Amino acid sequence: MATWRFCTTSGGVEAVSSCNAVARFIDFSRGRNGGVGSAGGGSGNKAKQLMLMRKWQVRPLRRSFSVRNVSSEPQQKVKDPVAEQEESLGTTSPFPPDASSIASSIKYHAEFTPVFSPEKFDLPKTFFATAQSIRDALIINWNATYDYYERLNVKQAYYLSMEFLQGRALLNAIGNLGLTGAYAEALSKLGHNLENIACQEPDAALGNGGLGRLASCFLDSLATLNYPAWGYGLRYRYGLFKQHITKEGQEEVAEDWLEMSNPWEIVRNDVTYPVKFYGKVVTSSDGKKDWIGGEDIKAVAYDVPIPGYKTKTTINLRLWSTKVPSEEFDLSAFNAGEHTQAAEALYNAEKICYVLYPGDESVEGKILRLKQQYTLCSASLQDIIARFERRSGAKVKWEEFPEKVALQMNDTHPTLCIPELMRTLMDVKGLSWKEAWNITQRTVAYTNHTVLPEALEKWSLELMQKLLPRHVEIIEMIDEELIQTIVSEYGTADSDLLEKKLKQMRILENVELPAAFSDLLVKPKESSVAVPSDELEKSKEEDKKEDDDDDDDGGEEEVEEEEEEEEEEEEEEELKVEPGDGENEPVKEGTQAKKKIPEPVPEPPKMVRMANLCVVGGHAVNGVAAIHSEIVKDEVFNDFFKLWPEKFQNKTNGVTPRRWIRFCNPFLSKIITNWTGTEDWVLNTEKLAELRKFADNEDLQTQWRAAKKSNKLKVVSFLKEKTGYLVSPDAMFDIQVKRIHEYKRQLLNILGIVYRYKMMKEMSASERKEKFVPRVCIFGGKAFATYVQAKRIVKFITDVGATVNHDADIGDLLKVVFVPDYNVSVAELLIPASELSQHISTAGMEASGTSNMKFAMNGCILIGTLDGANVEIREEVGEDNFFLFGAEAHEIAGLRKERAEGKFVPDPRFEEVKEFVRSGVFGPYNYDELIGSLEGNEGFGCADYFLVGKDFPSYIECQEKVDEAYRDQQVKMDKNVNLEHCRFLHVQQ
Repeated sequence: MATWRFCTTSGGVEAVSSCNAVARFIDFSRGRNGGVGSAGGGSGNKAKQLMLMRKWQVRPLRRSFSVRNVSSEPQQKVKDPVAEQEESLGTTSPFPPDASSIASSIKYHAEFTPVFSPEKFDLPKTFFATAQSIRDALIINWNATYDYYERLNVKQAYYLSMEFLQGRALLNAIGNLGLTGAYAEALSKLGHNLENIACQEPDAALGNGGLGRLASCFLDSLATLNYPAWGYGLRYRYGLFKQHITKEGQEEVAEDWLEMSNPWEIVRNDVTYPVKFYGKVVTSSDGKKDWIGGEDIKAVAYDVPIPGYKTKTTINLRLWSTKVPSEEFDLSAFNAGEHTQAAEALYNAEKICYVLYPGDESVEGKILRLKQQYTLCSASLQDIIARFERRSGAKVKWEEFPEKVALQMNDTHPTLCIPELMRTLMDVKGLSWKEAWNITQRTVAYTNHTVLPEALEKWSLELMQKLLPRHVEIIEMIDEELIQTIVSEYGTADSDLLEKKLKQMRILENVELPAAFSDLLVKPKESSVAVPSDELEKSKEEDKKEDDDDDDDGGEEEVEEEEEEEEEEEEEEELKVEPGDGENEPVKEGTQAKKKIPEPVPEPPKMVRMANLCVVGGHAVNGVAAIHSEIVKDEVFNDFFKLWPEKFQNKTNGVTPRRWIRFCNPFLSKIITNWTGTEDWVLNTEKLAELRKFADNEDLQTQWRAAKKSNKLKVVSFLKEKTGYLVSPDAMFDIQVKRIHEYKRQLLNILGIVYRYKMMKEMSASERKEKFVPRVCIFGGKAFATYVQAKRIVKFITDVGATVNHDADIGDLLKVVFVPDYNVSVAELLIPASELSQHISTAGMEASGTSNMKFAMNGCILIGTLDGANVEIREEVGEDNFFLFGAEAHEIAGLRKERAEGKFVPDPRFEEVKEFVRSGVFGPYNYDELIGSLEGNEGFGCADYFLVGKDFPSYIECQEKVDEAYRDQQVKMDKNVNLEHCRFLHVQQ
């Protein structure tokens, strides 16, 4: 059985069940063009290019999980060419390029591949030339990696995601290639500083939050561990949005990351695939289905090389852009002055890749989102299938497809891969339903990222039928197959149970059962009134007489009777007693009060439940943290778990230690390397345990403090530049940076700060200084453009900051700063400088979180709830090294019920804070709706659904403990040097 084994351990390395790596080199002398050139031109034998591989030796683990890409298949064996060629190799590594060679390459690109005018060699131009020189080396390694996979025809993983939040690529690329020093020296020769050049690079606007950052970390680790894998996504021209902070709060403008082009991407104009929308399905004489007509566009491939760390393995992120052929441009209409109409087809195609997550309040927005998802799935699958057919040679064996392809869906956005793969196998390749279904289920797997019901995607069946008619037919057949499985499992004896299971598990929601099952849930109608048999006979006779009379008079009397009935109904309407209009008065004699006829209940919309389709259509379902995976099994997909327990697994999220320690925190990295005596910890995080024996060493503690201070000074300068606020580097840096959402509870954080500020204002200067530790409270994150409540929270934070930061009585004791346009590059500055990080979501609502891992890895203490990966982090770092507060996941439902019953009694301090906000101390903005969401016992937009008020007392009390611990610098150092406990925080998949 071909199994990839991943682990989450207290002492393992990343992504594989192993700990010891033996370096191997693979000869790429048989390149695509008869040989591959050296990256730096330093090696004389260009025919022999080496790729660093690691042979992993399996040993027992504390906790491990198996991701089974195929339920039953033979172990894939790949021949190691090293054994045959090791003796003939005269060297073990190509000579790395020196600074002079790099400088020459940069100057070459500045002159011959320019995107700037030739007059100046300024920072932007130097960045582009530098990136293009690095890309040369990456292309060489990418081609070598690709050829190697082609020759061996290995099984390859494909990671489909709507987001890839990459961040800047320059420092990561040269760091992974081991060329940081050489590039720094080369740029110095050219009169530039590497750090200044790196800052010229805009963040790639291909993602927004943890979903996209996780995807990028996966690709980095897959390359580092030499796994055959590719990522697939969309090339968004304007990203999500660029966030501006004004007096009105958050404002959104389009991202401009592609304004000057992207030096890393390689457009593949020869790799294009047709993508169809709308049209109709016809059946040919042989029963074959054809999807014809409609709207056709083209998906064009843009490749971004992803290098591994200390290996020449370079895998690929393939992004799709959309267009139409030139003949779709209506030249006649254009010349007739109808310019918009002439370019309509082009615009309709291009807008698919304009914006990440376009607003979907309108029908047009929903159509655009569905087009995005199908474009990703269709183009990627066509590409994957073409590669499988090419590698298979003359005779393609489709039953071997799952042995060569593993397709991972990152959340429900790529769900259409399931019906699209089925459609291709049946309609294009001629396979039967049974064959196609077996192949699909063995190929596809699904990662769930949310427990929020509203985030489990559903699409209008009507909309999908219009846009993707053939796919709806296939989804209906999958739904019918699921119904058969449910009926076989639960039988028909208990119709109530069967009805319940069908309602919860079906893919099609609010849709009638297929004809084959239409009589399953039919219940005999029983009369609630017993009618005597003699009266029943009499009634039948009268009915028969009336029927005979009706036959004589034709239909004319029926119309008159209907008109009379309508008049009677109108009269009855006038006699209805309305509430509050004498409804308790006695009814006058001769007058009959009549009940108001209830209005008809509208039929619920017919929907396609994408998450259910993922579970049914794939062979594996994983959550992304231990607690989340249990919630997935016990609550979100409990019925499916009972049916197919073998499908459900846990894969705790992770982050790459290269970007998130080694490159973003060079001060700390240098200390770790010096005290452990090796850089091996970057690949083998077990090595961090070596720090334990030095935890009490004063020299280490002094160096540790100095590194933290250096990082804080960088943030001080950054905040001054971006926000105008000047903060003290001697204050505690308290940071919460993540997507703005009510369940992440930035509102709890800022209300805690308001409470702190209120207490300060009630004290004398000496009392304040004695009671409170100076803090700089830093927020960052984007609120979705149409998420009104989240945008109110952003506005509130900035208003509090504007008041507190200008209060001369408070001074440096408290500062509140909202960092605009938070992204990966900003995170790489803030995280190394952090001392306290807040991960305070309502328990049971955060699937995992990954920023908590990044902060912990950089020697930061966490305050948080038992939610997501916090649970596992706390287990590893120890209870004393985690500030815990709040209700636990199993208590949440009961607390909400208690609130609905009016039994919740708010803490007086919480009530004081709300009144303080309403007093207008933070400006004239009306916060009634924001504060009102925390009040009341039931109803939409109120009743404190996310339990801010419930957790507020324990939160502010926990913050007091943080102050106490911060004052004790020795305790602080003991906590920070416990970084080795975070050795499990690496990519788990």
